[in-house]
Amino acid sequence: MRLMRIGEPGHERPVLVCPEGRHHDLSGITDDIDGAFLAALTDNPHLVPAEPVLPEIDITGLRIGAPVARPSALLCIGQNYAAHAAESGAEPPEQPILFYKSPNTVVGPYDDVLIPRGSKKTDWEVELAVVIGRHASYLDSPADAAAHIAGYAVSNDVSERAFQLEESGGQWSKGKSCATFNPLGPVLVTADEVGDPQQLRLRSHVNGEPRQDSSTADMIFSVAHLVHHLSQYLVLEPGDVINTGTPQGVALSGRFPYLGPGDVMEVEISGLGRQRSVCRPA
Repeated sequence: MRLMRIGEPGHERPVLVCPEGRHHDLSGITDDIDGAFLAALTDNPHLVPAEPVLPEIDITGLRIGAPVARPSALLCIGQNYAAHAAESGAEPPEQPILFYKSPNTVVGPYDDVLIPRGSKKTDWEVELAVVIGRHASYLDSPADAAAHIAGYAVSNDVSERAFQLEESGGQWSKGKSCATFNPLGPVLVTADEVGDPQQLRLRSHVNGEPRQDSSTADMIFSVAHLVHHLSQYLVLEPGDVINTGTPQGVALSGRFPYLGPGDVMEVEISGLGRQRSVCRPA
């Protein structure tokens, strides 16, 4: 199942995307694609009826919002690809590195990204986002993780590296939580349709030039490991989003220039869609 949210910020409505490219209004079933709906859908995959029962809508010209209404938590894993850790000047971590982004960083997949005031090192990061569908606390093993995942989406963990590393005060959040710093979507694809989340290709481009090209198979810590691991330290709630790390090929490597106003980021993951964000000054 593929889900979207269509409309202006704060006024999005839930939509079911069908394989033939048709779109159906889910407003008769839920007000939004939020934690409550995702919990109900995870418990009952047949909650959404067959597409002909739902009213078809034309989304031409309409804004596509993030496929999940504002999550209560946006959890991020740092340096989860060995080559990216190396280009960052770090050894691969022995335990998952966790940091938080403010949930209000989440924007739509085609919304503008704002370069913060004083920024000289704004960077892109294509990532697989895991969306939680069931309350998870102290899971017994990684094998239990799949039952707690609603689905997956494309995420761009935009970062300001000077804020993150040079002005951090010891934490990364200053460089991660600037406005618009987490484009998400265009769709939320339910876990049953994605299959193995460790076999997905991730790519990014800036101004049409390739940057990142890797696979989730190269993660140091798998999706199942991360969900299980995080559940030992905090409570995962339906609608929470986990950004699972980015592969090599970011500006921090020194191989590419950082972003500036007018630059265009495109990030994509196989089977989950493609984003396009234009950078504008804040």
